[in-house]
Parts: sequence; C-alpha cells; structure tokens
Amino acid sequence: MIVLTAPNAAAEPVDTGKGGSATQEGGTDDTGIHSAVRIEYSGSVAPNGGSGNVTSSDVSWSPPPCWYAPYLGAKDFKKEMSANIKEAASAPGMAGTPGAAIGQTKAHYEDGFGWEDHPGYEDYNVAKDGEGMFWARVENPNEPDILKRSSCTELPFWVDNGEAPPPRYEQAITPEILAALAYQHMELPGTEVTLAPAGTTKVNLPTWAWLDKTDFHEVQATASINIPGFALTATTTAKPVSLKLEPGTQDAETYPASGECTFDDDGSIGEPYAKGKADQNPPCGIKYLRSSGDGTIDLKATITWDIAWTGTGGAGGDLPDGTFENAQAVTVQEIQAVNR
Repeated sequence: MIVLTAPNAAAEPVDTGKGGSATQEGGTDDTGIHSAVRIEYSGSVAPNGGSGNVTSSDVSWSPPPCWYAPYLGAKDFKKEMSANIKEAASAPGMAGTPGAAIGQTKAHYEDGFGWEDHPGYEDYNVAKDGEGMFWARVENPNEPDILKRSSCTELPFWVDNGEAPPPRYEQAITPEILAALAYQHMELPGTEVTLAPAGTTKVNLPTWAWLDKTDFHEVQATASINIPGFALTATTTAKPVSLKLEPGTQDAETYPASGECTFDDDGSIGEPYAKGKADQNPPCGIKYLRSSGDGTIDLKATITWDIAWTGTGGAGGDLPDGTFENAQAVTVQEIQAVNR
C-alpha cells in the first residue's frame, strides 16, 4: 500500500483590500517555490476565508471536503517530493510495510513504476518540464470532519497543459467544485422584516409584515484560480424567492396560513400597512392569540434563495436552495376593555 503523499495545502487568509476576501490554499515554502493552488473569493463572501451564512435546504448536499489541483512543475516537484521521500525513509520505524511503501513511491516517481491505470514517471517526469504539472490534493479548511478532509488519497499525478485530468480523478478541481466553494463562502443579507405595529402588537390584532424591494436583491460570490497555464472561475448567484414567518408560539395564526410569503413582481414581499386597513387581513403577517406576558416572543423570518452557478467554458447549473434566518423579539399585549 502506498502511504506517502505530497504535503497537504493549508488555508491562510488573504486580504484583498476590496471589501471582499480571499483564501489561499497553500503558499510558498522557504525556497520560494509556489507550492499549491490559490483560490480567491470575491463578491458577497465571508471575511478572512470563513464559511458564509447560507444553509443548504438539501441536507444530503455539502461542499467538497477536498479536491485535486495543480501543484508543481516537474523540476520543482522533483525537488519537493524527493526531499519528502528522503525524510520519510530516514524516520524511525520505517522497516517492513511502511518502508516497502516508501520504496514503491520512490520507484513510481524515479523509475517509472506503475500499476493498474496509474502510469509511472521516470525521473519525476523532468523531461516534460514546462509541458504540464503534477496535481496534488487540497483539503477544504472549512470542512470540520477530518476524515472527510483526508478522503482524497491519490498520489500526485501528472496532467499535460491543456488536458483534463484522467476521469478516475473525480475530485479534480472543476468550475462546479469552485461554484460549491463559492456557495460555502457566500454571505446573504439579514432578514429583519418590517412590522406594523412595530415591536409591540396586540392580541388578536393582525400584524402586517413586509420587506421592501430595496432590502433584497441578487447576491453573487465568485471563486477563481489563476496561475500560469491554468485558470478556472465560477460565480454562484442567489436570488430571493420567498419569506417564511414562524411566530415562535403555537398560539398564533399566519397570513397566508402556510406562513410562506412569496416575492411580488417588483421584488418586494408583503404589503406595507396603510391607514384604514386595520380591519383587513395582511397578505403577509401574523396574528398572536395570547399575550407574551412580561417577556417577548421570537418571531423567526427565513428567506429562501434560489441558487445557480456559471463558470469557465459556459458550464453552469443549479445548486440546492439556500436559507438564512433571523429572529426578532415581539411584545404581545392584551387589549384592556372596561364594560359598563
């Protein structure tokens, strides 16, 4: 079994100075060699390379935990990998199976030893230096599960310039993977709705809720790679489609009954309250049936966003809908009346 791999890429924040942020997977070692791919994020993204605030509506979907990306040219790879092999071979306990694995890896890159559909490389493919690159795994620093992050287990492999990686490397970086990473870093605006009455309402009095068209608009996040001889980009776009109101108590009714208010043609949700509508039911709103007493009730407002992507070469498609929720405190008071 082959156990030796090239060093993993580690994430390190990069300040773009443009209001957005970027994440650099990898960096440079003390020899100045560019050691891994750089993915830059721009647009509406979380600062310092962090995960955004989008929750996927598809619980079975998640961004890629790792992938393969351009690593080094042949000469630089030889310098890096041969030193790695030498260090591993001299470590304590390298007899038996571990030692055999290291020897097999050395033969793979130095003597052209291959197996099944993994061709070997004589002298680290130095004869083809400048004609392609070795690709290596990159771990997603925003994936909390270490087992998933380390699930890309292939040894570094060669890809000629202008060619796609062999089909067996299903996790090789693509515009679709970049789009999923842009999704993971996307920041959506908050969802605090306007209420009438504002903050404090009365039992059995319909509370109107709405979002102005200026509050919500299309949001985009872009992930891109641009290194000599290799460039990919993908833009993920989120469009708001509905608002769901959850009263925070069972003693309430929503308008409509489902609690889901759709966007109007002009990009707004609901209808602002106007004088003279007190006896009407709002197109989007809530009616509380019991007082909140000395406290408040948390009204939860969740926006659902339709998310799609486009990328290099005309690629594109849909991603799972995204949601972002916000809670706001509402005071519900009893209406006091005196009968005579």
